[in-house]
Amino acid sequence: MDRKTISILAVSILVIALWQPLVNRILPPKIVLRTNTVATATSPSGGTNGSATSTSVTDVPASAHAAPFNADIPEQTLSLTNEDAIYTFTSHGGGLKLVQLRHYPAATLCGAEKNVSTNFFATLNADATTAAMTLLGGETLQGDGAFQLTQIDNGVRVEKSLTNGLTIVKEFVLGTNYLISAKTRIENRSQGNILLPPQEWVVGTATPMSTRDKPDSVGFYFYNGDKAKEMQVGWFRSAGMMGCGSPTYKDLYEENQKIVWADVHNQFFTLATIPKDPADKIVSRPIDLPNARDIIASGGGGVTNGLQTSIIYPHTNLLAGQVIEKQFTIYAGPKEYNTLAKIAADMKNELDKLMGFGWAGFVAKLLLLSMNGLHALFGGALSYGWIIILITVLIKLLFWPLTNASTKSMKRMQAFQPQIKELQAKYKDDPTKLSRKQMEFFKEHKINPMGGCLPMLVQIPVFIGFYTMIRSAIELRGVHFLWACDLSQADTVGHIGNFPINILPIIYGITLLYQARIAPVSPTVDPAQQQMMKYMPLMFLFILYNMSAGLTLYWTVQNSLTILQMKLTKATDDTGPGGKTQVQIIPPKKKR
Repeated sequence: MDRKTISILAVSILVIALWQPLVNRILPPKIVLRTNTVATATSPSGGTNGSATSTSVTDVPASAHAAPFNADIPEQTLSLTNEDAIYTFTSHGGGLKLVQLRHYPAATLCGAEKNVSTNFFATLNADATTAAMTLLGGETLQGDGAFQLTQIDNGVRVEKSLTNGLTIVKEFVLGTNYLISAKTRIENRSQGNILLPPQEWVVGTATPMSTRDKPDSVGFYFYNGDKAKEMQVGWFRSAGMMGCGSPTYKDLYEENQKIVWADVHNQFFTLATIPKDPADKIVSRPIDLPNARDIIASGGGGVTNGLQTSIIYPHTNLLAGQVIEKQFTIYAGPKEYNTLAKIAADMKNELDKLMGFGWAGFVAKLLLLSMNGLHALFGGALSYGWIIILITVLIKLLFWPLTNASTKSMKRMQAFQPQIKELQAKYKDDPTKLSRKQMEFFKEHKINPMGGCLPMLVQIPVFIGFYTMIRSAIELRGVHFLWACDLSQADTVGHIGNFPINILPIIYGITLLYQARIAPVSPTVDPAQQQMMKYMPLMFLFILYNMSAGLTLYWTVQNSLTILQMKLTKATDDTGPGGKTQVQIIPPKKKR
């Protein structure tokens, strides 16, 4: 490959890597922010025994954002605390305003990122304009939106009497394992019938935990009893071809489905609602985050919108004296597999699909359980970084016979390169006959032309499973390893301008280049393509550059072990003068 080709390739890779930040810098997305300031609730102390404690009910000046309540009425909040979290309820809409998770900090200790939430704890529904479990449906179901809050035993009672004769009551009771039970009651105390519009129960709002959260980590799931479907915040905004076209925005997602449960989530935390009676529809709307401009100014790529998501029941004619009662279970906590799997088993609702393991779910679960099992086996003394390395070594040993046979098959194929080229030259004008003769030659000399592909195909589920497992494993959040301060984020050690310097992906790229140079290449591949394949791995460097340190650690160790295996395979081969592999060429039998 000449210098010109190498230069063009290098410039192309550089353009691909820097394209999106440059576009965001030159043509920043237009942001129209709503005034959606969220009042900060007082964080109470105590309640570590699982019993709820409360702060005093406080008046908070209402914000001016558009919401299903009269903004001129002062807001009241009531906070309860148990072992898991601090739950703040609001009179505006009569729902769950914030959930602050006591065992999880709002940010990891890298110190380089600016947090979306100013709360010390990781907070669900932060920056939302509407509380979870708010009942939307216009003035008929909401009135002025101001509810009365009353503390009950280990919970909160929310109630309101409307001028049309409706009385709405909600009771929230705190449970264990980040669960809340909610009972709701809509009663017609008037003398006539009331036609209720569709009742929209707000699940919550998906918001990022930090400015580094990517659009594919913020979204919502819903489950119809058969399949779980995820929609991400990126669906609501398309930036056009290569980010240069005019952006298009979608203001609403709606789907008529049986809704067994629905959630809003970011990478590691979820707020899920599980109705006792499945809903008939799900809707989601984007809301602008108050720090959207800061996210764009930091280099782009972050999330600038939250997603307010609701489940909907159909309209109904409520007769005089008639009551509608509904029960919900709310999970507000980490996307931790063991906890979600236990709830899924108890309620038989497959809530663990929130982990987003995808089609390689079995492998991802096995790897996650293995990682946590090894961590427990060593009593927590062995860092998750070393456990990732240990698992990678064990996987490599498991596939060693297959990859070893594949490498030897490829080297054997290289040894027969002159004979194969003779066949190609002899039958170059007859592709069909050439293909048949090559297959006869491979069969006669015990060469498997697919030998190089088989190990890769077999290991694809493992690669995908490892990716999805590490991407969603909250166990890696905030875990230090070597210079990486958080295995769930890129191992950034500094910046040149706004460009991060990530060490592990650079080491990974070096191992890729070296592996490409020493790997056996099929003689049937065109020489120009062989040269190109030596530099194509650089593309993977840029694809993985901003991925988590845990993932790039796995790939770097995996590549290093592959290089070691190639060296060992080469050292155990029988070689003759000049280091040439000795292969006995058996001439074809003569026909009598």
